Amino acid sequence: MARSTISVNPNEEMRKIFEKFDKDGDGKISSDEVRDSLNDLDVKVSLQEVELMMQQYDKNDDGYIDLEEFADLYKHIGLDGGGTSQETDLKDAFDMYDIDKNGLISATELHSVLNKIGEKCSVSDCVRMISKVDMDGDGHVNFEEFKKMMSNSS
Repeated sequence: MARSTISVNPNEEMRKIFEKFDKDGDGKISSDEVRDSLNDLDVKVSLQEVELMMQQYDKNDDGYIDLEEFADLYKHIGLDGGGTSQETDLKDAFDMYDIDKNGLISATELHSVLNKIGEKCSVSDCVRMISKVDMDGDGHVNFEEFKKMMSNSS
């Protein structure tokens, strides 16, 4: 079996990339640093998307992404060349809202997730939000409606 002539340590490479995201050099990445770094890379993300990423990848719930957590985030956002597409990212975001995993986002699911990330709103506010993107009139947001909404918000 032939060995690669490239002798880059993947852990060292990940640490260097982590340090580029860790703009203040404190050894952890905040949501602002995630958003700023992605914007620097021309990856446009909303504040809401960043908060969902933080919620999903901040495994120890300290409000920051450490180096180990960053490796998973890095793969998720597709910067590792692994072929993660915008479609996959949108599906991951959709799945965060689809709490019961039935393929639809209800007003109560939206309300629950928004409250978890600090957005204060009522269930009736969520019903109104859903009605704005609910093209088929079923009272829920399906993945196609979610994709359309997200592409219009960026």
